[in-house]
Amino acid sequence: MLTGFPSPKEALVLSLLTEHGDLYGLQLVGFAQGKLKRGTIYVTLGRMQDKGLVRVLHDSDAESHAGMPRPRYRITALGSRALHAAELAASTLNPSRSKA
Repeated sequence: MLTGFPSPKEALVLSLLTEHGDLYGLQLVGFAQGKLKRGTIYVTLGRMQDKGLVRVLHDSDAESHAGMPRPRYRITALGSRALHAAELAASTLNPSRSKA
């Protein structure tokens, strides 16, 4: 279960999933514009899954390509609430950020 707020990387992943919908790990890296790295995204997503912030979706058309099925990630209701709480806390602690 979630304890505390999401880390800055987790909050970034949650905001990207909120903005773009279900995404693959490497799509998250691309949308993050250098703020997430290929070498750590799956570790971060695994930790987020353990916390209940995201869930994994497996492509139903796995037979159409060779290799392992690629997981996509979807924000959960808990993830949405955690992101909202983190954004609210950030805007309360640093009001100038919310005026951008």
